[in-house]
Amino acid sequence: MTSTLAPILAGADRTRLRTTLELVRANDTESVLAAAMPTLPPAERAALAGRTRFAHAAVLIFPATLDGLREELAHHGLDVGAMTPSVVVRDRLSRRYGVPAAELQVGILRAPVTDAAGQPRELEIFAMATPPELAHLATDERRHGRENHVALAVPAADPVLLAGVQRIVAAHLRPDGGGYNRHENCTVLYFRDAQHPNPAFRRLELISTGDVQPLLAAHLRESAPGLGLLRLLTGAWATQAIAAAVELGLPDHLVGTAAVPALATATGTHQDSLGRLLRYLTTLGVVRTVPTGYALTELGELLRTEVDGSMHSLARMYGGPFYRSFGALTEAVRTGEESFAKVFGAHHFTHLAGDPELAGLFHQSMAASNAMFGELTRQVDFTAAGTVIDIAGGNGELLARVLTANPTAHGILFDLPSALVTAGPTLEPVAERVTLVPGDFTKTVPAGGDVYLLSRVLHDWDDARCQEILAICAAAMPEHAELMIIERLLPEAGPTDSLAVPWDIHMLCNVGGRERTESHYRSLLAAAGFELTRTTPLPLDGFLLRARKAG
Repeated sequence: MTSTLAPILAGADRTRLRTTLELVRANDTESVLAAAMPTLPPAERAALAGRTRFAHAAVLIFPATLDGLREELAHHGLDVGAMTPSVVVRDRLSRRYGVPAAELQVGILRAPVTDAAGQPRELEIFAMATPPELAHLATDERRHGRENHVALAVPAADPVLLAGVQRIVAAHLRPDGGGYNRHENCTVLYFRDAQHPNPAFRRLELISTGDVQPLLAAHLRESAPGLGLLRLLTGAWATQAIAAAVELGLPDHLVGTAAVPALATATGTHQDSLGRLLRYLTTLGVVRTVPTGYALTELGELLRTEVDGSMHSLARMYGGPFYRSFGALTEAVRTGEESFAKVFGAHHFTHLAGDPELAGLFHQSMAASNAMFGELTRQVDFTAAGTVIDIAGGNGELLARVLTANPTAHGILFDLPSALVTAGPTLEPVAERVTLVPGDFTKTVPAGGDVYLLSRVLHDWDDARCQEILAICAAAMPEHAELMIIERLLPEAGPTDSLAVPWDIHMLCNVGGRERTESHYRSLLAAAGFELTRTTPLPLDGFLLRARKAG
């Protein structure tokens, strides 16, 4: 009697098997990395290719039964080994469709395949027994392909190596679950890019032998839908927690006091509530726990009043006036007009001019970017500059650093009277070489300087006013003089992980200005008769743009 194989595979699954098989044959480790993470820098891609290997491509199919599946696959040219139970995929399907895991029968089969480089790889086949009552599940999964993936093996069960690879991949793809399969003693970490233009590379798996529970637990936590968004939505809470700590003088008190009861007495606060605030500040990395209570971290040290580079005043500004203006961001986006004026009844600088205490706080907060200035004096040779003119230099922090690093130079601090009154303490060590000149740089600037500094000034204004300011500078500058501009630069293209991006919104809200790209500044400078000669990166995502008169 002649027997025939039961047709237990649907045509859609046979097609998906062939497609996945061809995917393995057409790729190798390098091409999988390039296709799955096109934004991965070449150096990192090469490093990953040397520490991982393309292991397999996987597909989920839905036979009516798992009985006879190996024979059916052999009939289609796939020589698979013994089936092992699936734990991770079964549990993912259970959670996704609300079906108890015990009611799902999912197995794993593997067929050897040769990749594009002639190396042995595998076609990994997840098979779920699909009776009629689960047909809807199969239809949905075939449509979305949520379990299909390409896999990179991390050899030697090295948890340090696996953690490093995980961090690199997570910078380009979102964590998408994973698990430990005790039947195969392997840990799998999934990642996903739902917007990837090629569906075959929307999911990537890292697979390693062994049970790496701490890493897996952290990965699963990051995979939870909405966790990242909740972090973003609670960002305002972090701002206010830090601002509250500063207003209470907590960072200064933590220098000599650790116990919560003593801190509550010193700050005049409710002990239990203060403990809750300290616990939150711990999660933000501002304070840390010690046996006797709490202490500042290195980050938290910057919130003290008497430290170099203190951000104490900046925290008060961001948690106070700027926080209020950001509450009206929606209106600023609707109208294109600064929200600060709507909240406080006057433009940012006009409002500051009428409130000396707030103006002093603002100028102190501007000094929080001192790290930019230290690198400037290290990279720029000012020895040939007889006179350095700092335009709208606030409390004189930048000018003081330039003059300290160059004992033969003289300086002019040019700003509104309300700003100059804050400069005395800062300029005291170099006072003999500094002249304070009151004035409005939107109308005139001192003439005859060798170097003109514009530090974080142009981003306060729109393009038309920037060109006016630059033209005023050009008219006052001798032919040999150099203009040095310090600003953050928006990326020209590509990744937007730059402080200039959120600061651009900050400028929209608070002064009606904007951050710009290097090419944008180049155009503004050219329109005012300058040529941009050099751009140098500074700390805190700042840049130094050096310009001279064209021709």
